[in-house]
Amino acid sequence: MDKVQASRQVDWVFAYGSLIWNPEIDFDHAELVRVHGFHRAFCIRSTHHRGTPDRPGVVLGLDRGGSCVGMAFRLRPETRAESIDLLYEREMQYSVYVPMLVGTSLTDGTRIRALTFVANRANIAYQRLAEDEILRRMQCCAGQRGANVDYLLNTWHSLQQRGVHDEMLARLAQNVRLAARATPSPASPIAVAAA
Repeated sequence: MDKVQASRQVDWVFAYGSLIWNPEIDFDHAELVRVHGFHRAFCIRSTHHRGTPDRPGVVLGLDRGGSCVGMAFRLRPETRAESIDLLYEREMQYSVYVPMLVGTSLTDGTRIRALTFVANRANIAYQRLAEDEILRRMQCCAGQRGANVDYLLNTWHSLQQRGVHDEMLARLAQNVRLAARATPSPASPIAVAAA
């Protein structure tokens, strides 16, 4: 779906990653929904926002299979075109996503179609990494929008606050915290003794 079509037809946006905690769009209603046919995955290499070309980070995409709980945002009609422009500028800059309408149901049973951004498997930035590699990148990568680990923790906290348990995010967040505790700080006696 191109931007012109979206600005005319889209009333809802489905958020599964950073759009949950940093939507940057004008909306008048938001609620949790589940989308079927896609799952949340750290499958997009980030060389600008959460990493660099020399040290690429990794961000979320919707990938084929399973289901995903996220937020449905209803755009304000009077600012819909501006919101769509912001979304396309943010999400489509490097063609790592494919804009798509997905069906879901609101809590009152109303069926809606929401714009979302699915991982583009044809893009060079698409990659499926082992969890230990994802964890390594979380610990050491940062880009224009901040540290890769902040992206993970903000997404995990935002879902957790809404009562959503995402096993993959929870496991990564726990492992990041354990690794941080296991790494001695430069001022610690262990680090000094090893110097």
